[in-house]
Amino acid sequence: MERTLIIIKPDAFSKNYTGKIIDIFLENDFKIVACKIVRLNKKQAEAFYYVHKGKHFFNSLTDFMSSGTIFVMVVERENAISFAREIIGATDPKEAKEGTIRKLYAENKERNAIHGSDSPESAKFEI
Repeated sequence: MERTLIIIKPDAFSKNYTGKIIDIFLENDFKIVACKIVRLNKKQAEAFYYVHKGKHFFNSLTDFMSSGTIFVMVVERENAISFAREIIGATDPKEAKEGTIRKLYAENKERNAIHGSDSPESAKFEI
Protein backbone atom coordinates (compact mmCIF):
# COMPACT_ATOMS: atom_id res chain seq x y z
CA MET A 1 0.00 0.00 0.00
CA GLU A 2 1.16 3.47 -0.85
CA ARG A 3 0.14 6.66 0.95
CA THR A 4 -0.15 10.20 -0.32
CA LEU A 5 -1.19 13.57 1.01
CA ILE A 6 -4.22 15.35 -0.41
CA ILE A 7 -5.17 18.94 0.40
CA ILE A 8 -8.53 20.40 -0.47
CA LYS A 9 -7.50 24.02 -0.94
CA PRO A 10 -9.23 27.17 0.38
CA ASP A 11 -11.20 27.78 -2.84
CA ALA A 12 -12.78 24.32 -2.91
CA PHE A 13 -13.26 24.19 0.87
CA SER A 14 -15.06 27.55 0.96
CA LYS A 15 -17.39 26.43 -1.84
CA ASN A 16 -18.34 23.27 0.08
CA TYR A 17 -16.78 20.86 -2.43
CA THR A 18 -14.99 18.90 0.29
CA GLY A 19 -17.56 16.11 0.53
CA LYS A 20 -17.78 15.72 -3.24
CA ILE A 21 -14.00 15.52 -3.54
CA ILE A 22 -13.72 13.00 -0.70
CA ASP A 23 -16.38 10.89 -2.42
CA ILE A 24 -14.28 10.78 -5.59
CA PHE A 25 -11.38 9.31 -3.63
CA LEU A 26 -13.58 6.80 -1.82
CA GLU A 27 -15.25 5.74 -5.08
CA ASN A 28 -11.77 5.05 -6.46
CA ASP A 29 -10.83 2.65 -3.66
CA PHE A 30 -8.75 5.05 -1.59
CA LYS A 31 -8.86 4.58 2.17
CA ILE A 32 -8.63 7.69 4.34
CA VAL A 33 -6.11 6.95 7.10
CA ALA A 34 -5.94 10.46 8.60
CA CYS A 35 -7.63 13.80 8.09
CA LYS A 36 -8.00 17.21 9.68
CA ILE A 37 -9.20 20.73 9.03
CA VAL A 38 -6.39 23.29 9.18
CA ARG A 39 -5.75 26.99 8.68
CA LEU A 40 -2.13 27.56 7.65
CA ASN A 41 -0.36 30.78 8.45
CA LYS A 42 1.99 32.31 5.86
CA LYS A 43 5.14 30.78 7.40
CA GLN A 44 3.57 27.29 7.43
CA ALA A 45 2.52 27.66 3.79
CA GLU A 46 6.03 28.81 2.85
CA ALA A 47 7.56 25.83 4.68
CA PHE A 48 5.18 23.39 2.98
CA TYR A 49 5.82 24.77 -0.51
CA TYR A 50 9.58 25.36 0.03
CA VAL A 51 10.38 23.50 -3.23
CA HIS A 52 8.82 26.41 -5.14
CA LYS A 53 10.74 29.16 -3.31
CA GLY A 54 12.21 31.57 -5.85
CA LYS A 55 9.62 30.78 -8.50
CA HIS A 56 7.39 33.59 -9.77
CA PHE A 57 4.24 32.09 -8.22
CA PHE A 58 5.64 31.31 -4.74
CA ASN A 59 4.25 34.41 -2.98
CA SER A 60 0.81 34.21 -4.55
CA LEU A 61 0.64 30.46 -3.86
CA THR A 62 1.56 30.84 -0.19
CA ASP A 63 -0.78 33.83 0.18
CA PHE A 64 -3.58 31.74 -1.29
CA MET A 65 -2.85 28.67 0.83
CA SER A 66 -2.89 30.80 3.98
CA SER A 67 -6.04 32.69 2.99
CA GLY A 68 -8.59 30.22 4.34
CA THR A 69 -9.39 26.82 5.74
CA ILE A 70 -8.09 23.66 4.09
CA PHE A 71 -8.95 19.97 4.50
CA VAL A 72 -5.92 17.72 4.69
CA MET A 73 -6.05 13.94 4.35
CA VAL A 74 -3.69 11.04 4.02
CA VAL A 75 -5.06 8.38 1.72
CA GLU A 76 -3.77 4.97 0.73
CA ARG A 77 -4.19 2.31 -1.93
CA GLU A 78 -2.02 0.57 -4.49
CA ASN A 79 -0.25 3.18 -6.65
CA ALA A 80 -1.85 5.94 -4.58
CA ILE A 81 0.36 8.77 -5.80
CA SER A 82 0.06 8.22 -9.54
CA PHE A 83 -3.62 7.32 -9.38
CA ALA A 84 -4.46 10.33 -7.20
CA ARG A 85 -2.70 12.62 -9.66
CA GLU A 86 -4.68 11.04 -12.49
CA ILE A 87 -8.05 11.74 -10.85
CA ILE A 88 -6.91 15.20 -9.72
CA GLY A 89 -6.10 16.30 -13.27
CA ALA A 90 -3.79 18.87 -14.83
CA THR A 91 -2.81 21.95 -12.80
CA ASP A 92 -4.66 24.18 -15.26
CA PRO A 93 -8.33 23.16 -15.25
CA LYS A 94 -8.60 24.22 -18.91
CA GLU A 95 -6.16 21.39 -19.72
CA ALA A 96 -7.61 18.86 -17.27
CA LYS A 97 -9.49 15.84 -18.59
CA GLU A 98 -13.26 15.69 -18.21
CA GLY A 99 -14.33 14.21 -14.90
CA THR A 100 -11.13 15.08 -13.03
CA ILE A 101 -11.36 17.03 -9.79
CA ARG A 102 -9.73 20.12 -11.26
CA LYS A 103 -11.97 20.07 -14.33
CA LEU A 104 -14.99 19.85 -12.03
CA TYR A 105 -14.02 22.23 -9.20
CA ALA A 106 -10.98 24.40 -9.97
CA GLU A 107 -11.35 28.11 -10.75
CA ASN A 108 -8.07 28.56 -12.61
CA LYS A 109 -4.43 27.44 -12.66
CA GLU A 110 -3.68 29.06 -9.30
CA ARG A 111 -6.96 28.39 -7.52
CA ASN A 112 -7.03 24.79 -8.58
CA ALA A 113 -9.02 23.17 -5.75
CA ILE A 114 -6.62 20.43 -4.67
CA HIS A 115 -3.05 19.40 -3.98
CA GLY A 116 -1.65 15.89 -4.26
CA SER A 117 1.89 14.74 -3.57
CA ASP A 118 3.87 14.26 -6.78
CA SER A 119 6.35 11.58 -5.70
CA PRO A 120 7.07 9.12 -2.89
CA GLU A 121 9.68 11.55 -1.53
CA SER A 122 7.21 14.46 -1.56
CA ALA A 123 4.53 12.33 0.04
CA LYS A 124 6.86 11.30 2.86
CA PHE A 125 7.83 14.94 3.55
CA GLU A 126 4.29 16.31 3.20
CA ILE A 127 2.64 13.67 5.37
